[in-house]
Amino acid sequence: MSGAGHAVGPGPSSDAAMSNTVQATAVPLRRQLLPFAFLAPALLVELAIIVYPVLQTAWMSLHDFVLFRPSNAPFVGLGNFVRAFTDPVFWTAAWNSVLWIVFVVGFQFVLGLGTALLLNQSFWWRSLARALVVIPWALPSVITALMWSWMYDYDLGVINDVLVRIGIINAPIAWLARADTTLPAVILALIWQGFPFFAVMLLAGLQTVPAELLEAAEIDGANAYQRLCKVVLPSIAEVIATALLLRTIWVANSLDVILVMTGGGPGYATYTVPLYAFLKAYTSMEFGYAAALSLIMTALLLLIITAYVRRAARDL
Repeated sequence: MSGAGHAVGPGPSSDAAMSNTVQATAVPLRRQLLPFAFLAPALLVELAIIVYPVLQTAWMSLHDFVLFRPSNAPFVGLGNFVRAFTDPVFWTAAWNSVLWIVFVVGFQFVLGLGTALLLNQSFWWRSLARALVVIPWALPSVITALMWSWMYDYDLGVINDVLVRIGIINAPIAWLARADTTLPAVILALIWQGFPFFAVMLLAGLQTVPAELLEAAEIDGANAYQRLCKVVLPSIAEVIATALLLRTIWVANSLDVILVMTGGGPGYATYTVPLYAFLKAYTSMEFGYAAALSLIMTALLLLIITAYVRRAARDL
């Protein structure tokens, strides 16, 4: 009987078990909330410096917001966007942006890949060469723009002097004052500044290519070009895609080199969409129209990013 009564009545051991069960269910909940507590400061900073400015830009794009009359910003809906697509200067800037991105990123990639392949070889001053190649990337954009502006100078520029001496041109050329030479001149300056980024990124990727694959390809009779196209480039495809995506975003948004070298001129010859938005905001003080231009550029970049993310998801 005493054994039966002991089995029926809840004793101290059952209370302890229930207490342990409650504690076991409470601990995982705290652990689930702990990451959010650690991330909260960073999320608040993100909200303050990214989300709020984006929302403010979207609000401005829907209003005729001019800094001279901030208290009088009538709602215009999509009027600023309609104005952009009917603005011939915008289409000139958009075409220049396409040329700017394609030629700058394309030549930076080709030059960076060639440099990475050279720096991946074994020679006695390789460490020094790897340090020197980063110098253009390390220079501030303003310094780069001023340096290339002096090199392009009509009277004292070294480029005109060298080209005249070797007989390529008969007389100095005003590279930054002619509509047909200004954009290529600025593109060349940014190519020189940015190719080390590709060189460093691709060099890191090349060092991960297994030597066994290259040796096997060489034994099979593949020449250097075939090994590059069939072995090396596929092995670093993800590095190439990431570098191209990052550099495309940075080049598409860059305006400092153009602003210092030409200011967008002569005329609208070197206008890009970011530069046009910047000048509209801080020269004409038309922040509503500038915000619309910025959002259009952002939407185009988001399309590029979305295409890359979908491609990466397919490869997983």
